[in-house]
Amino acid sequence: MKTILIKNWNIMRLLRLGMGIFIITQGVLAKEWAFILMGSLLSLMATFNIGCCGTSGCSFPTPKHKDIGKDITYEEIK
Repeated sequence: MKTILIKNWNIMRLLRLGMGIFIITQGVLAKEWAFILMGSLLSLMATFNIGCCGTSGCSFPTPKHKDIGKDITYEEIK
């Protein structure tokens, strides 16, 4: 848990944290609970380095067949 909070900070993670803090402050100034909630969610996602997809939720399975090297024959239609 400590390594998640301290390690692997990159520019996108810092940008998400900055945007989350900015949205929270704007929500407090405007007294809008929806903005405070969205900013808190964005800040927590940046702090714990998690995304919307979870663990490999956005990836798709690789094909299992090996038809890459086969020649394709075409027939001309007149």
